[in-house]
Amino acid sequence: MRIPLVDLKSQYESIREEINAAIRGVLESGQYIQGPNVKALEEEIAAYCGTKYAVGVASGTDALILSLDAYGIGPGDEVITTSYSFFATAEAVSRLGAIPVFVDIDEHTYNMDTARIKEKITGRTRAILPVHLFGQAALMDEIMEISERRNLVVIEDACQAIGASIKGRKAGSVGHAGCFSFFPTKNLSCYGDGGMITTNDQEFAERVKVLRAHGSRKKYFNEIVGYNSRLDEMQAAILRVKLKYLDQWNEARRKKAHHYNELLTELDVKTPVELAGAKHIYHLYIVRHKARNEIIAALKKAGVDCGIYYPVPLHLQDAYRHTGTQALPVVETVSRETFALPLYPEMSDNQLGFVVKSLAEALMSIRI
Repeated sequence: MRIPLVDLKSQYESIREEINAAIRGVLESGQYIQGPNVKALEEEIAAYCGTKYAVGVASGTDALILSLDAYGIGPGDEVITTSYSFFATAEAVSRLGAIPVFVDIDEHTYNMDTARIKEKITGRTRAILPVHLFGQAALMDEIMEISERRNLVVIEDACQAIGASIKGRKAGSVGHAGCFSFFPTKNLSCYGDGGMITTNDQEFAERVKVLRAHGSRKKYFNEIVGYNSRLDEMQAAILRVKLKYLDQWNEARRKKAHHYNELLTELDVKTPVELAGAKHIYHLYIVRHKARNEIIAALKKAGVDCGIYYPVPLHLQDAYRHTGTQALPVVETVSRETFALPLYPEMSDNQLGFVVKSLAEALMSIRI
């Protein structure tokens, strides 16, 4: 038996007719850029996340860049963020000439250690960029309290966390802005790249709309230097179909993650922690063991795909070695030990059981 880390074909098969009809509708309409599906999706995402506004953009990375730009983050400004994330988190900051300032993580949730934020604030700090990693929301109350005291912008990197919540508030609705990715492997995904920015700030939303279209409100009249970052009408139509199923799919992920937790209780691996008052939507099911590489090799041999997220912390990437960031001991340890087991809504109990059996056998062989 081969168990993939994710299975995008199964999801498509479950909604094939609706997806095909949505695609045909766009093709027959002749409207491919900034059409009615983009506008409708923006309204639907805003309603889903509990914000007043949502603005579609070309990718999750662009969502981060445009959000920072719209709040005036630029050369020499400092943005406090986590070192344990996909490269785009820090890349977006650097693209604008700003400086990512990395903090260590909490060893249980893998999110930013909020107790470490204050010590990183300087006179040049302009923003905090928390990441809701793997589908678990960061401690937003603590982050917002710091931001209010220091007059800092908070931009949530919620690219892995659409539908997650903390104390009843959806990821992307607590900070000044929230950024989402619709990359094909995300919980809500399109068939290419796509992104969304959520906010309750009307002035900010309007500025993002100008930035995404070459700095223009009216065609050929450019107010500022902007970007070409529009969400495709085709992708928006696909996402509108999938959005109807998002809560159902997220709940399926949660049930399977909890099943994993039960079956792995007796095994020597650290399983995910879900914070009290939080709703984890398990974009990835991450476990931890010191013999990660040996375990992955054994699982691969058994036919079980795994993924390493993330093998090199951002502050140790070649692109950021010049920053001279001090050692971040928790993230450096965690990055050597964590890996993802297969998890997707369509995964069967037999498949999940096979993964657990294969993991148990891998652990046994390592002990021998």
